[in-house]
Amino acid sequence: MMRNVLLAMSLVFVSGSVVMAQGVKSMTPGAVQNSAMPDNVVAPAEQKAATTLTVEDLAFKSIVHDFGTVQEGPDATCKFTFVNNGKEPIIIKQAKPSCGCTVPKFSGEPVPPGATGTIDVAYHTKGKPNPFTKSITVISNAGTKVLTIKGVVEKAPVSSVPENTSMMKTR
Repeated sequence: MMRNVLLAMSLVFVSGSVVMAQGVKSMTPGAVQNSAMPDNVVAPAEQKAATTLTVEDLAFKSIVHDFGTVQEGPDATCKFTFVNNGKEPIIIKQAKPSCGCTVPKFSGEPVPPGATGTIDVAYHTKGKPNPFTKSITVISNAGTKVLTIKGVVEKAPVSSVPENTSMMKTR
């Protein structure tokens, strides 16, 4: 079994190397060439910055939200608000949570200079009684900022009615 896995991995590595080698053009020593780009296109690192925005232009009123103590079961939700202090629109490209129990939502629409935007965040508390701290990495055309949510999920009280675990439906 292990031998087959190693053989398959070797085959993938060798075939990937062959494919990559086919795209390399002959170059003078010390030159760097990206074979995926035509010769007349300037590499992104060589292009002039397309924006005047900085990460400071993405001004959140608060980058940390403390829920305090919340009951297990319903989602804990909050809203992070920011102001565009730049001279051009800010576009939130992505909001990446640190885990699947945290769900950020944003419009993706450009936020004009001087206007406000929001990122709504929900934390799924069901089955997670304990303290928590989660992060949301916000990626925009102005830069990257990290937001934090934290709190304590209090275990839901045990019901006085026993849970029906039978496979029969009850009416």
